[in-house]
Amino acid sequence: MNCKESLDYIYSTVWKGSRPGLGRTLELLGMMGNIQDKLKYVHVAGTNGKGSVCAMTANILKESGYKTGLYISPGLRSFNERMSVNGEYITDSELADIATYVRSFADKMKDSPTEFELTTVIAFEYFYRKKCDVVVLEVGMGGRLDSTNVIKSPEVSVITGIALDHTAFLGDTVEKIAAEKAGIIKTRRPVVYGGDSKEAGKVISAKASEMYAPYYTSSENEVNVVSRTLDGTVFTYGGREYKSSLVGDYQRSNVATVMKTVGVLRSNGFNIPVSAVEKGLSSVYWPARFEVLSREPLMIYDGAHNPQGLASCVKTVKELFRNKRVIVLSGVMADKDFSVMLPMIKQIAARVYTVRPDSHRSLGARKYAALFNSEGVEAHSSNTVRAGVEKAYSDGKKTGLPVVMLGTLYMYKEVRDAFDAIAEDKR
Repeated sequence: MNCKESLDYIYSTVWKGSRPGLGRTLELLGMMGNIQDKLKYVHVAGTNGKGSVCAMTANILKESGYKTGLYISPGLRSFNERMSVNGEYITDSELADIATYVRSFADKMKDSPTEFELTTVIAFEYFYRKKCDVVVLEVGMGGRLDSTNVIKSPEVSVITGIALDHTAFLGDTVEKIAAEKAGIIKTRRPVVYGGDSKEAGKVISAKASEMYAPYYTSSENEVNVVSRTLDGTVFTYGGREYKSSLVGDYQRSNVATVMKTVGVLRSNGFNIPVSAVEKGLSSVYWPARFEVLSREPLMIYDGAHNPQGLASCVKTVKELFRNKRVIVLSGVMADKDFSVMLPMIKQIAARVYTVRPDSHRSLGARKYAALFNSEGVEAHSSNTVRAGVEKAYSDGKKTGLPVVMLGTLYMYKEVRDAFDAIAEDKR
C-alpha cells in the first residue's frame, strides 16, 4: 500500500467506533513477535494535561541525549503527527511500509482491530524499527482498557488531572474515572499523580498500594510563576528558575508533574542534566494549547474542551489581557456540558462567533449561537469554520481586540487551513 491507501485502510475501521479492551491489540502484537515488550516507556494518562506533559517530557529526554519516541492522539493536522522520534514525524513512506506489514497480520484476525488499535500497533512497530531508547506513550482514552496498556513494565506511569469526560465509557464520577486511569499502574513500577482532586488521589493511591507501586504526587503550588507573557512563562521550581515556551495557567500543574516525573526517571538511572530540563522546557512546541497564531490581529487557539480546561483558559485570558473583553470563536462537541461552559466564556467574551467543527459529534453553529444569545452574549453563527475565522479576523483587525478560539481540538486543522487561505489571499 502507498500512504493514501494505508490511511484509507486505517480509517476504514472507524465504523467500529471505540471498543475498549486489550484482546485484539495483544493478539495482533503476539502475531508480530510482541515488539512492544522490547522498548522502555513513560506511560501517561489523564483527562487534562496529558498531551502537554508528554510533549515536555519527550523534549527533555531528547535534550538529554535519548532517542525518544512520542505517541499522541489525535493528530491535529495530519495522521503522521501521532507518532514521532526526536520531534520528527513518521514519514509517508515509513507509514505505508509499516501499515502494509501490520495489515498482513491484522487481516488474519477474526475480530479485526479498531482504528486506534491499528494506529497503536503501527506506532509500536515504528518505535521498535527506529530503535528508540524510550517512548513517551499517551493513553487514548481511560487507561485500564486502552490499547496502549498492553505494555508490561513502564519506567514510570503518570496520571495528570482528572475530571468528568467520556462519562459514557469511563463512568459518571471522578472516582470511577480515576479507577480507569489507575489501570495503567503496574506492579512495583512507580506512579506520579499530578491532579488536584483528592477523591481521585485516594483511588490512585489505593491502586498503587495494591500494586506495590511507589507513589509520588506533584502540585502546581510547587511552581511559582515569576512572569507570564504571550512568549512563555518564567517560573521557579525547587529554588531554580526556568522558562517554558507554553503559556496557559494550566501549565503550572503540568510542569510540576513533569518535574516530578524527571526526578523519578533520574532515580531509575536516566541521566537527565539540569541543562536538558532547561532547554527541553524552553524549546517545547505543543500546538493548540494557548498557541498564538497571529499577532496582527492577535489570535490565539486553545484546545480547552471541558470545564476544567476552560476554567484555566479563561483565567489566563483575564490575566494576560487584564480583564479586557475578547472576541471568541468557538465550536464544540454536542456531548459537552454547556450549562457550565457558557457562563465561563461569558466572563471574557465581547462577542462570539460560532462554527461547527468537522465531526459527526459536533454541535450545530446556529444552535450554539442561540445558547449564547439566550445568555445575553452577542453571538453570530457561520456555515463553515473558514467563514467564522474570517469574521473573527476582520473583527479583531477592526477593533483591536484579541481573538481567542476554543472549544475543541477537532477544529484546529480547519482553523489553520483557514489561516493559510487568508494569508494566501493577502499575497
